[in-house]
Amino acid sequence: MIIENSGIKGIKSDLAHLDEVMEQLGFVRWQWEYYRATYDLQLPDRESTNDYFLRINTRVESGKLESPYAILYVEDVYIGQASFPHGVNYQAAIPDYIMKTASGKLAELKVKLTQ
Repeated sequence: MIIENSGIKGIKSDLAHLDEVMEQLGFVRWQWEYYRATYDLQLPDRESTNDYFLRINTRVESGKLESPYAILYVEDVYIGQASFPHGVNYQAAIPDYIMKTASGKLAELKVKLTQ
């Protein structure tokens, strides 16, 4: 599911700062190519064996992704349940406490990127 009103869509940052902030919050840059990058945060479910992923898509506004000076802007934010073997089910119901954790991480991210 797309998280509407995440508060971070459209925020811009250079790659070096974005990578640093994302790492501090537990995100990993998994997918990337010259003009876009995806950051994932794994959210394990304490009550079941399910894992959920908070995924943030970014796109390069200027420069190329391998440059720490490239300027990226945040696009859509997604959350979904991990599915075997390597997928994310974006249609799955998300437990309330997982959504609360995700919302908290997004709020922290907004603060760190807009300081």
